[in-house]
Amino acid sequence: MQQRPLGKSGLWVGRIGLGTMTWGRQTDEYEARDQLAAFLDVGGTLIDTADSYAKGVSEEMLGMLIQEFDCRADIVLATKAVQRPDTERRLDASRGHLVSALDASLKRLDVDHVDLWQLHRWDSWTPIEETLSAVDHALRSGKARYVGISNYSGWQTARACTLQETRGVAPFVTTQMEYSLLERGIEREIVPAAPSLGIGILPWSPLGRGVLTGKYRHSIPIDSRGGNPDTSGFVNAYNNERSHRIVDAVCTAAEGLDAAPGEVALAWLRDRPGVVAPIVGARTTQQLISALGSEELDLPSEIVTALDDISEPDAGYPESGWAQRR
Repeated sequence: MQQRPLGKSGLWVGRIGLGTMTWGRQTDEYEARDQLAAFLDVGGTLIDTADSYAKGVSEEMLGMLIQEFDCRADIVLATKAVQRPDTERRLDASRGHLVSALDASLKRLDVDHVDLWQLHRWDSWTPIEETLSAVDHALRSGKARYVGISNYSGWQTARACTLQETRGVAPFVTTQMEYSLLERGIEREIVPAAPSLGIGILPWSPLGRGVLTGKYRHSIPIDSRGGNPDTSGFVNAYNNERSHRIVDAVCTAAEGLDAAPGEVALAWLRDRPGVVAPIVGARTTQQLISALGSEELDLPSEIVTALDDISEPDAGYPESGWAQRR
């Protein structure tokens, strides 16, 4: 697998990442083991989890498998903190919570440090300066080698990155955002800001919550997330006319290239400006193997242009138009 620098840093990662959000929920230990084996077999390195995934079970499973495969030296291990599901305070970026959360993640992962520690979401109840003090602690203590953010808006990204640069500690190197042919909203502000802030983009849900695989094109499979009452709302957000047009275009391109629709969607995203590595979170090993096939696919410029055009996001003042002309 081709390697890329993680933002403005000396750390390089494979250009497709493995997401583990389903581990401990839709993906059991045996399937997770097969996924990790398949990912390592193609030279994948970046593995992403979070303390909130399956209430910590995702981290526990990953930690167990890292020990079993003896692969700690071969991977770039990333996790996240801030979210506190099923509590009165769903977001907590206070120093007290973050320091404890990182220690708990390290224990579950059975490691002494993570390579990338990310702030999962912005917490409007906590001053950003306090949050950054916890980031400083993580870096100075060696419990995190690099730090990133996730799901921050344009102004939040600029504020956090700029403040961190002034603190004399390592800057943020990544932002993890939803980004796909079906969700290109980050192109309004995050994508243009990334180069000047020195951050690389790690897209989550790069297959449009599974919709870009084409499996929902004519019906909703019963055994899919779209067919599960607990997760159907997440998928059905893209059950609209615009999404259908984009999926049809992806499927048409895939047929012409003798590739899977998901491979086409990932190849398009993989080569967007600022993107380091789409994070692929598959329920099954077969889904992951299909996604990894995109590593061998280079899209013709005509197809890239066609997909750009049909999925172009709405944009207006001040992020586009005359206000941005030089």
